[in-house]
Amino acid sequence: MILSMTGFGKTETQWEDKNLSVEIRSLNSKNADINLRTPSYLREMDTEIRKRIAQQLHRGKIDLNIFIEFNGQNAPSTINTSVVKSYIGQLKEIGDVSENEMMAIAMRLPDTLSSERETLQEVEKEAIFNLLNQVIKDIESYRRDEGKALEKDFLKRIDLIEGHLTSVIKIDPERSDKIEQKLRSALDDLKIEVDTNRFEQELIFYLEKFDITEEKVRLKNHLDYFKEVMKNDFPNGKKLGFIAQEMGREINTIGSKANHAELQKVVVQMKDELEKIKEQLLNVL
Repeated sequence: MILSMTGFGKTETQWEDKNLSVEIRSLNSKNADINLRTPSYLREMDTEIRKRIAQQLHRGKIDLNIFIEFNGQNAPSTINTSVVKSYIGQLKEIGDVSENEMMAIAMRLPDTLSSERETLQEVEKEAIFNLLNQVIKDIESYRRDEGKALEKDFLKRIDLIEGHLTSVIKIDPERSDKIEQKLRSALDDLKIEVDTNRFEQELIFYLEKFDITEEKVRLKNHLDYFKEVMKNDFPNGKKLGFIAQEMGREINTIGSKANHAELQKVVVQMKDELEKIKEQLLNVL
């Protein structure tokens, strides 16, 4: 199963006098790069939140935002009225300023707000974790949908490479014959006597250097293995990336040994399809 690293999920609920909202965005990344934005009094939950995200989402550049909107009497901060009155009294002594202006200036000065928050209640933690679990399920669903599209594209590219490999197999015997004929013709043009047995030995050695039988077999095995790994029910993006590298190695070797114009064209077409696969693999979990 192919899973994408791209995803988005958001959910919210009402709990007592607060609106709780959890939002997660996920993009591709080599590792689990988790960025949290939470209210200060929820920081004690950060470690557990990171742990749950890493365990369930595995990899990706993951941004988590937790928003809490108070709509009752229990606001997270209170005004220190005695401090504000003291500031206003001092401002009156400094100059002639209106009450509204003095209030605005005083509220921007230090210690006018105090944040006294009791320890988080277990029921409140549970409400937030329930939201988190729900959002993670949304992300996983999003990733599966994206993964289906990626899988369809991968199978299309793999089929095209297999088609090109079939062309390579057809061209190869003709290519070997042409290489041999070219060598014999060049030798005839020299118009010198040669040891036939020695020439045959050197010819075999030379043709072996251009033999691509092993590369064709290994490339076919890599293509089959790629399709097999795509069906695995666990994160397989890195493994598919390694297989794609091996496929590229075999295709490059075929190209370096080609010595045949038509075969070179087929190699270029295989490279083009493989590059498209590699680009998409960057987004596979």
